[in-house]
Amino acid sequence: MTSTPSVTSDIPASSRAHTTDNPGAPAVTPRSRARSRARSRSRPGRLLAIVLTGQFMGVLDAFIVNVAAPDLRADLHTSGAVLQLVVAGYSIAYSVLLITGARLGARVGHGRMFLGGLALFTVASLACGLAQGSGQLIAFRLAQGTGAGLMLPQVLSLIQHTFTGTSRTRALGAYAAVLGVGAAAGQMLGGGLVSADLFGSGWRPVFLINVPIGVLLLAAGARVLGGRGAGGTAGTAGTAGADGADGADGGRASSRALDLPGLFLLAAAVLLFTVPVVLGQELDWPLWGWVSLLLCAVVFAVFVLYETRLSRRGGSPLLSPRVLRAPGVPLAVFRILTMMAVNGGFTFVLMLHLQGGLGQSALRAGLTVVPTCAAFSVAGLGWRRLPERWHPLLSPGGFLLGAASLTGIGALYAGGGDGGPLVYVLMATEGLGMSLAYNPVLAGAVARVRQEDAADASGLLVTTAQLGLLVGVAVFGAAFLGHAESGTGLSASAHAMALTCGAMAAAAVAGCLGGVVRALTRRRADL
Repeated sequence: MTSTPSVTSDIPASSRAHTTDNPGAPAVTPRSRARSRARSRSRPGRLLAIVLTGQFMGVLDAFIVNVAAPDLRADLHTSGAVLQLVVAGYSIAYSVLLITGARLGARVGHGRMFLGGLALFTVASLACGLAQGSGQLIAFRLAQGTGAGLMLPQVLSLIQHTFTGTSRTRALGAYAAVLGVGAAAGQMLGGGLVSADLFGSGWRPVFLINVPIGVLLLAAGARVLGGRGAGGTAGTAGTAGADGADGADGGRASSRALDLPGLFLLAAAVLLFTVPVVLGQELDWPLWGWVSLLLCAVVFAVFVLYETRLSRRGGSPLLSPRVLRAPGVPLAVFRILTMMAVNGGFTFVLMLHLQGGLGQSALRAGLTVVPTCAAFSVAGLGWRRLPERWHPLLSPGGFLLGAASLTGIGALYAGGGDGGPLVYVLMATEGLGMSLAYNPVLAGAVARVRQEDAADASGLLVTTAQLGLLVGVAVFGAAFLGHAESGTGLSASAHAMALTCGAMAAAAVAGCLGGVVRALTRRRADL
């Protein structure tokens, strides 16, 4: 259970010229850039605190709503399908905007784009907390995800632009730690806020807590990040030189087109898939749902065709076909999508069963998944220390460990009990397995692409991860709710939990076998 690193600016390391094609922006000269860089580096601690707090808020909101879901459903009298849209709305906007957000940051300045995204995120959080109906809440969650999609891609670029040497290493370590603890904090903080029921507000503080923090960050960030030089014209992970110069800045960074047609086609395909999958079970799969799924396939095919032609013309596609064809990337896309779908679905259905089925408090339910988050973070930081000859086996082995853990969790909950102490052990092994399934394949895929394609590969894989979360909530959430709502009481919820855990375990096995099938196919082709 985790959130994924933000995509960095899509700027090749080979670019060196410092230009901008933003006609409304003031000219950026080497002298002004040097002054801006000096100002940002004179207060690197404040800059790091601001951007990492923003990153933490974004990660937190991807998970905190899961814990509040049962209370939110009861208060707004929503159906299970509408509840899925509330949870998934954030990921819908966030996933499709990641790459575009990074490119906007390269064009107008990462600092400015961070503040703009943060402002939208903060206002949307206030609107979510004050929403009077499920329709409003879904719309405001989409706006909140839009703010995150504009804000979070700037974080790594700002870090890379501001820090050098060992200070950069420490800053990136802090960034990784924020990603690791964000998911766990989301479950615990969300559970604590809902259980406290501050002033009878129920679920609303899980959104409203962002407002005072966002306002403080905006006030502080206006001084530290307000200038173009604070993250200025470009900057990308792993591309700035050791001396801290803006080696990654370049004309191509600021001149890359936004690919708005590609963005529109991808967003349309995601919506055409999500809405019928979420609402289909509840509405007994009406004709419009099947038509929507068919249109999703058509629109996605058009998207792939458009991106391919744009790439051949020398344009800047949203998802580069050349990167998709790189060695190891197709398998990485499949495994990352599968792993994140399993994780996203598991978190969502677990919260519904623990609170709705077993009647646990939001705080206790949130604490139940802490072992999963902790194991995921520890494994993510430590897998590189294992012998290198083991690395190719880590991802398939992690999927199998995750599948076995999910099967065990489903069996423990099938009888209607709370699972006892053993459930915490299985939660930890599930987190360990999913971390091993995810982190090595992500690192390996990025390492194998060409240097000039590294940012595009990062964007592709991070977008894939966010789409995986969305697919998991939609598909496995629909499976759980369909079975849970076919009966009444704890027995129906327990039965639904067991079946859904079995389905997620099967998906994890498929994640393992994907690499085996690919290896056998390549070996047969070589014979």
